[in-house]
Amino acid sequence: MVWNFLSWALPATLGLLLISAGIEDARVREIANWKNATVALLAPLWWLAIGIEPWPGMVVQTGVALVVLTLFCVAFHFGQMGGGDVKLIAALALWMPVPALIQLLLIMSIVGGAITIVMLIDHRIRKNSGNPEIPYGVAIAIAGLIGLREPLLNHFT
Repeated sequence: MVWNFLSWALPATLGLLLISAGIEDARVREIANWKNATVALLAPLWWLAIGIEPWPGMVVQTGVALVVLTLFCVAFHFGQMGGGDVKLIAALALWMPVPALIQLLLIMSIVGGAITIVMLIDHRIRKNSGNPEIPYGVAIAIAGLIGLREPLLNHFT
């Protein structure tokens, strides 16, 4: 009974955290570490709630998240993403099976590209100097929320 409740409560909590992170990134271009840590630390409870086996399931999930963290750390190194964005996408990778993660990354890049175009147009219209700061956490949050539709809305499969 507890695991059944958690299989609904944990994705709902993740959704609220993603909404909060997206709003925060849009407003102040920063995502609080406690939000990223909470997303990451709730993932093992999610694994237990949905019945993922420790081997190979939890190990693979952790390994995939480490690969995602490594790849996005490269983007951070080159100034393409903020640290909070990198931590959020890595924490989300703990929640998603590989096919859903690939879909999330695709949606994130499309939404992020659209946000970037809008921000560049606004930057040019206002004739600001320098490069605009893109709130990529918004794209990550939107992609994560779209990815949540499966566990929340399609729980019969």
